[in-house]
Amino acid sequence: MAANRRPTMADVAREVGVSAKTVSRVLNEDGYASEQTRKQVLAAVAKLGFQPNLMARNIRVGGPDTTIGLVIPDLGNPFFGAVARGIEDTVRERGLTLLMGSSADDPDRERALTDKFLARRISILIVVPSVGADHSHLKSHRAAGLPIVFLDRPGVGLSTDSIVSSNRAGAQDGVAHLIAHGHRRIGFVGDLPVKLYTRRERLAGYRAALQEADIPYDRSLVADAHDQQGAEAATSHLLELADPPTALFAGNNIMALGIVAELARSKRKDVAVVAFDDVSLAEALEPALTVVAQDPEEIGRSAATTALARLDGDRSRARTITVPTHLIVRGSGEQPAPKR
Repeated sequence: MAANRRPTMADVAREVGVSAKTVSRVLNEDGYASEQTRKQVLAAVAKLGFQPNLMARNIRVGGPDTTIGLVIPDLGNPFFGAVARGIEDTVRERGLTLLMGSSADDPDRERALTDKFLARRISILIVVPSVGADHSHLKSHRAAGLPIVFLDRPGVGLSTDSIVSSNRAGAQDGVAHLIAHGHRRIGFVGDLPVKLYTRRERLAGYRAALQEADIPYDRSLVADAHDQQGAEAATSHLLELADPPTALFAGNNIMALGIVAELARSKRKDVAVVAFDDVSLAEALEPALTVVAQDPEEIGRSAATTALARLDGDRSRARTITVPTHLIVRGSGEQPAPKR
C-alpha cells in the first residue's frame, strides 16, 4: 500500500486473506463470520489504520448518518461556540457527532453548506439563518422527517422549530437600567445589516424603554457597525455630536468591544455602558461591564433537545422557544448621568 494513500477495505481483506465482503460483514455486524476471522479483521483494521466510510454505508443502506449539521454565521464569535457546546453536550449520549460550518451570513453560502450536510444524510439540521435566505427548499426534507431547527433567529419560507433569546425584553431592561440612573441621551450601537432579526428586536426594545420613560426617540443617537473597528468609529461619531449621549447601549458583544476600546482610547470614563450579550473578561474591565446576558449554552441545549424529540417521533406543531436573558450589574451601567 502506498504511504500517501488511505487504507481501504480491500487492503484489510488482503492483509487477512479474506474477501472484502467478509470484512464488511465483520465491521457492519451484518451476517456470519467466525470468531477467529473477526479477530483477524479487527487486528488488521487497527494495524492499517483503516477508517470505515460511514457516510457511504449509510447512503448504501438508506439510513441516516450519525451526525448533526450546524450552520452558524461566524466561527470566531464566542457566542456561537457556547451554543455549539450546549448542542454537543446534549447529543453526545445519543452517539451523535456535531459537524459545524460558517455561512458568513451569506444566503448562498448557507444554502451550499446545508446542501453538503443534507448529502451526508445527517440526522438533524440546525441553522442560524442568514439575512435574506429563503428556506423553502428544506420543506421536502422536513416533510420526510428530518428534524430542522432554526437557532438565534427565525427562518423564512419554512415552518419549523426556532430557539431565540428574549431580545426585545432584554434590550428594554438594559436601556431602562440606564434611564434609572438618570440618563436621557442614550446612544444605540447596533450591528449590520439593519434587517437582521436580533438587531431589529433589540432596537425595538431600546425604543420601548425610551417610550416608557417619555424620552423622545432621536435617530441621530443610533449608529451601526459590522465589526469591532466599525463600532469604535460609530462610538467616536456619537461622542462628537453637538449634544452627545451620556450612555451607550451595545447591540451585541462585538459592538461592546468596539465601544469599550474607543472609550479607553479617548480616556472617557464618564459614559455609562450596557451591552447586550456578555463579553469575555467583562469583569476585568475598568469599570467592569454591565450586560444583558444571554444563555447560549441553554439555547444550544434547547435546540438539541427539541431536535431529538422530533427524531424520536414528536409530530406536534412547530414552536418557538424563547430563552430568557438577565441583567448582570457590574459597574459600567451604573455611572450616573451628569447634572445639566
